[in-house]
Amino acid sequence: MAATDKYTPKLLKLYRARKGAFGHEMEELLERLDERTTEIVNHRRTSALEGLPLFLREKQTNLFKKCKETEDRTKGVSVGILYVTEDDYRAASPVIQNIAVVLEEVVVLEDIPDTSSAVAYLFGLLHALNFSYPKELRYTFDTIQIVFMELGTGCTQR
Repeated sequence: MAATDKYTPKLLKLYRARKGAFGHEMEELLERLDERTTEIVNHRRTSALEGLPLFLREKQTNLFKKCKETEDRTKGVSVGILYVTEDDYRAASPVIQNIAVVLEEVVVLEDIPDTSSAVAYLFGLLHALNFSYPKELRYTFDTIQIVFMELGTGCTQR
């Protein structure tokens, strides 16, 4: 969490400076952050972590999935963080009921309090169980490992 807090302001500043290069998804992410009026620190951390795959030119939806309570939640999710939302939401930003960590289409942890904790749990599980990082999220997990968790040296150029 300390590393997340350390790098969050810098990442958000970087995202804002170059948001045009990352398309509509980054603009939506920053707009949602700007609309928040409560729990600002938590929302900043979440935005910094959700923007990381976009910044590294990887698909954000490969790591962060959203589904409704009654949907098949883990179908096709090899590694990821699952946001479970209300079934009858109508808002542009749905209310998240549950945050879960998924490995090989199985929910391994549920009721996680926030996204930054979910990312830490997911990384810890991948590291402890000696899982390979998914190819489509290689740069994101390398950045989490080297920058946030301070395990290893030598980031890729990306």
